[in-house]
Amino acid sequence: MSQKEPFLDALKSRILLFDGAMGTEIQKRNPGTDDFPDGRDGFNDGLILTHPDWIREIHRSYLDAGADCIETNSFGSNKIKLDEYGFGDQTVEMNQKIAQLACGVCAEYTDRPRYVIGSMGPSGFLPSSEDPDLGQKSLEEIQEAFELQAEGLVLGGVDALLIETSQDILEVKIAIEACHKAMEKTGRRVPIISNATLDQYGKMLLGTSVQAAYTAVSDMGIDVFGLNCSTGPVEMTPSIKWLDEQRHSVLVVPNAGMPENEGGRAIYKMTPEQMGDALGGFMDKYGRVRIIGGCCGTNPEHIRELRRAIDQRLSI
Repeated sequence: MSQKEPFLDALKSRILLFDGAMGTEIQKRNPGTDDFPDGRDGFNDGLILTHPDWIREIHRSYLDAGADCIETNSFGSNKIKLDEYGFGDQTVEMNQKIAQLACGVCAEYTDRPRYVIGSMGPSGFLPSSEDPDLGQKSLEEIQEAFELQAEGLVLGGVDALLIETSQDILEVKIAIEACHKAMEKTGRRVPIISNATLDQYGKMLLGTSVQAAYTAVSDMGIDVFGLNCSTGPVEMTPSIKWLDEQRHSVLVVPNAGMPENEGGRAIYKMTPEQMGDALGGFMDKYGRVRIIGGCCGTNPEHIRELRRAIDQRLSI
């Protein structure tokens, strides 16, 4: 089998499609406490140990829908998060297993290159904050937590690392540095995608604007800068317009619209067709948008519609 086209080469030649939400797809399987390792209810990343078949099925559902890239089920697998479930001492091993599973699924598809993106969610702390609880972890602890995670993901064969759903730009900088250190340690270099999560007013949780966030990390050796989660595509428009004028390729992975509270649950009502139209508009207007996909509230049907939106533009 010929060697797969490198991720960044693919990004230059075409728009790549990411997958959709993982957590809601897990919930569709109605997991009970006994389904999680050591009965740790809600330990979704730990399903690599107890229900790897579920994770494979979810990955396949998105690849079958037309995704070029799947994110590893490692959103909460930095050491700090894994410590909460009693698995912190297995951070490297857990992430390596999670990545290898995703790579194995991608290898089943031979129609075109499929890529595995190493998902790295937030630590749960805000190093920029003076809050006595959220600001209690040292910068060194946070960097180690991400470095061990990145090491495992790189060893597991990911094609890129994704720092996502980021609320604190200082933590993003720490995570980027941790990725570089992990790659030096493993002797394997992969692209880094740095995301920010903005509210409907275009600010991160602690008030950082998209302009300040991008400026803070743009010279740290990242390959893509993007926005994911928090809002739908409409609310992202001003930020995407600004990012299109900068020098990095742009990722756009919104929720299926702004969440609506119904009975204490967040409900996302943007249909696949509406999302396809919205992100199709981004592709038409903004040439630096090179990655699209879906976050909270999206499922394989949303990804199938985004595949259609990309393919329509290729045929014009």
